[in-house]
Amino acid sequence: MVFSINVFNESISVKLINKKRNRNIYLRVKSVNLIEISANIFFTISDAKKLIDNKRNWIEDRLKFLKENSLKEDQYLFLGDKRHLNFTMKKLDEFYRVKSKEIIPPLVDLYSKKMNLYPTSIKFRKNKNTWGSCNYKNGLNFNILLIKYPIKIVEYVVIHELAHIKHKNHSKEFWNLVENYCPDYKKIMKLFKTFL
Repeated sequence: MVFSINVFNESISVKLINKKRNRNIYLRVKSVNLIEISANIFFTISDAKKLIDNKRNWIEDRLKFLKENSLKEDQYLFLGDKRHLNFTMKKLDEFYRVKSKEIIPPLVDLYSKKMNLYPTSIKFRKNKNTWGSCNYKNGLNFNILLIKYPIKIVEYVVIHELAHIKHKNHSKEFWNLVENYCPDYKKIMKLFKTFL
């Protein structure tokens, strides 16, 4: 179901997605033109409008941020900075792959020594949904698109994945370990969400 709302005197589409298995309600500002709400099958358009009214300040802040920080067609991000694009998108992916292999392994090495946790391998992929992962053999995988974001975010993801070598879950012990080596990880996670 799609309906429209007005924000800053502009019409914005709101897409309501009802799923049987949804236990929570997810509100996402997908772009300057689209808000997405994912909820259970009993969540109505009326409920969605109430949610939007309650979250209006957050929505306005998010839209303002997106308008100010959205990339133009001839721009790309590298370590959080906007740069002028002078090659094709295919070459941009290759650029991110090369830079990931230059920047991330030294960070893994640095934090491996600090944390005394060593991966069996480091691989790089372009993923849609994950920024990093640690498999059961303690091999680490990193998304090449991670290199778009500020170095603090890259360091946080490295620490996060190294912590999974010791804790294969998101238990309290896992987060305590992350916090030992990245005390401001909660702020960094919030910063990361502003880019996404």
